[in-house]
Amino acid sequence: MTATISMITPSPGADEERRRGLRRMRTLAVSLLVLAAVVYVATLGQDGFLGFVNAGAEASMVGAIADWFAVTALFKHPLGLPIPHTALIPKRKDDLGRGLEEFVGENFLQEDIIRERVSSATISLRVGRWLAVPEHARRAVDEAAEVASLALNRVRDDHIEGLIRDALVPRFREEPISPLLGSLLEETVRDDLHHGLVDLGFEELYRWLVANPETVAEVLGDRAPWWAPTRLNDAVISRVHRELLRWIVDIREDPRHPARLALDSMLAQLAQDLLHNPDTQERTEALKHRLLDHPQVIASSVSLWNALRRTLQASLVDPEGAVRLRLLAEVSTFADRLLVEEPLRARLDGIASDAAVFAVERYGAEVTTVITHTIERWDGREAARRIELHVGRDLQFIRINGTIVGGLVGVLIHAFSVTFGG
Repeated sequence: MTATISMITPSPGADEERRRGLRRMRTLAVSLLVLAAVVYVATLGQDGFLGFVNAGAEASMVGAIADWFAVTALFKHPLGLPIPHTALIPKRKDDLGRGLEEFVGENFLQEDIIRERVSSATISLRVGRWLAVPEHARRAVDEAAEVASLALNRVRDDHIEGLIRDALVPRFREEPISPLLGSLLEETVRDDLHHGLVDLGFEELYRWLVANPETVAEVLGDRAPWWAPTRLNDAVISRVHRELLRWIVDIREDPRHPARLALDSMLAQLAQDLLHNPDTQERTEALKHRLLDHPQVIASSVSLWNALRRTLQASLVDPEGAVRLRLLAEVSTFADRLLVEEPLRARLDGIASDAAVFAVERYGAEVTTVITHTIERWDGREAARRIELHVGRDLQFIRINGTIVGGLVGVLIHAFSVTFGG
């Protein structure tokens, strides 16, 4: 059997206010019933105008008592008597839950209704208007930065290590790298994208040679014959250094230098070998496996991640950091586009509608089932008390209206009797 649970009061203060309102309305309804009874007794057996008053008071009592019975029967047995079809909520709360579940599913969780509500909500336009206010944009960026910073703190080194070892490395082993490298290198050479990198490399090499002649002399001197005179070695090293600088300058300034052309030819041939030569592909794959087997791959990846994380966190924490400023600029630009580009808003609203419909189709049944399961676990008597506390005040108007309407109907019936019965 499903165990019943007590309902938790979410707000004692609010419940106390509801309880006072319910008592006031009950007092008013009972007072009208007592007033009708007093008037009825005081005018009993009277004719003329007082006869009309007596008939109205009698009908008011009947209406008040009937409606009191109807309202009370919802929550408990009137006067404690086990009359059939009373105390409906405690007895039939499970049926009530299933009915409420069906009602919500049939009237709220339908695709047409959801799309209409999402469309009428103009979500993207509202978001654009809200983000267009600088304070709101700043707040959104601050919240996003805080969440991102907390998320980065939650990622531990063992998480990254496990991701690389268990997910990325096996995937890299299975995926042939030669076609990828060959295609990338072929496109790079075709579009001359590598020339900028070559220029940068020669520029840095030239600067290093100019700034470190002693290191060059030391490297060349260690390879000079031991029997050669020192002055001769120094002259040769100096000449080699000057010629090396002149050669690098020639390569740097001449786009058609033979060395550049030879490098282009070598890279083009390497690209073709990576794409079509089995021996080159086999050596490349073997090199890939040796790299992946090296323990330093995981350690270096974790270190790279930590460096990236520290940089991101420092920029996220700083209100004037580069990441925050960039996010703020992008948010402001996005808000401006939302305000002026109707096709963009329509596209985003369509995505929101599709997402809502998908969520309802996928999880709607589970959501509505929560209603039934929750009500089934409620204690029947306490559920009745809680529901009465929330809606009982308004239900007292039924008693009040029954008293008033009953009196008017009684007067009309008495008038009809006097007119046509005499």
